[in-house]
Amino acid sequence: MLSDKSRPVIEATLPLVGSRIGAITPKFYARLFAAHPELLDGLFSRSNQRSGNQQQALAGSIAAFATHLVNNPGTLPETVLSRIAHRHASLGITEPQYQVVYEHLFAAIAEDLAEVITPEIAEAWTEVYWLMADALIKLEKGLYAAQANGKMWTPWKVAAKIPAGIGSMTFTLEPADDTPVTAALPGQYVSVKVQLPDGLRQVRQYSLSGDAGTSRSFTTKLDDGGEVSPVLHNTVEVGDILEISNPYGEITLKDGDGPVVLASAGIGCTPTASILRSLAESGSDRQVLVLHAESTLDSWALRGQMTDDVERLADADLQLWLEEPRAGANEGFMSLREVDLPANASLYLCGPLPFMKHIRNEAISAGIPATRIHYEVFGPDIWLAS
Repeated sequence: MLSDKSRPVIEATLPLVGSRIGAITPKFYARLFAAHPELLDGLFSRSNQRSGNQQQALAGSIAAFATHLVNNPGTLPETVLSRIAHRHASLGITEPQYQVVYEHLFAAIAEDLAEVITPEIAEAWTEVYWLMADALIKLEKGLYAAQANGKMWTPWKVAAKIPAGIGSMTFTLEPADDTPVTAALPGQYVSVKVQLPDGLRQVRQYSLSGDAGTSRSFTTKLDDGGEVSPVLHNTVEVGDILEISNPYGEITLKDGDGPVVLASAGIGCTPTASILRSLAESGSDRQVLVLHAESTLDSWALRGQMTDDVERLADADLQLWLEEPRAGANEGFMSLREVDLPANASLYLCGPLPFMKHIRNEAISAGIPATRIHYEVFGPDIWLAS
């Protein structure tokens, strides 16, 4: 917990640091990569640096963590920490790297706030950083220890590469050596590492969209704004070897017999399709409601898999929203106001951030408790507060 000495300092300076953290983080990354350019090779995403997504994620997570410590003394934001820890573990983040980040982050803070920062303020924010870092280090060690092997990257052979809707591709992979394989849970993801044409290695996470267990099947969208998907689509062929991580991600199907609502938009259907497949494979008798939004029917990447699995289940229904009018589908954007949600349902949500924010707000208004709404966010949950 935050010390009594630091808490009033953090409470007093949080508005200032929070307002400046968005300007501080670009300076931090400039310092970090100048000192350690190797971190851009196979760890940090170059496209996320260009777009500013990485800076926003770091800034938001630090500010949100400090806010939680001030508002909830004696506790930690476990949900957000767990999500960050899974993401870090999928990239192979190690304990010594937290010290490297600390050095360059606090040098950037000192530079940006040179006129106001005091030793007392620096000490308090150092405490916040290491409270967060130590919590993440502990979680990440547990995640690494739970894997069937002690390797960060293992080789997998591309067994199939199949178009999946307009602009999407499904890859099926088989183990390329005898490394023990960790069974994946429905809804989890893996990191995939590729070499770009300029020689730099880049990593991206993809949700496992097919059967869980020891298989690896993921579906990618070509125009996702990153540098990894174009290489997969345009360069990787059947028989090639890819390096992928163990499976991670805490948004998985929870045990129970209550109703399940799976809501997705666009390529966000990949984790919900995995959960749906697991329900179909187990012959579940749970009530399942599948909600999906897409621009056009032909753009729905996992249309065949998801419709087949709905038909296999004893008590499942599918509702579709399309921007392009089509018989049998709702027109426009998804809204839960048009849906008869089952009582006591658990909602699993994935898609663009504006979509998830909108559907989550509607779900809460409809009476689904926040504790039963599960979603994957690539970054902090600061968007939920606005």
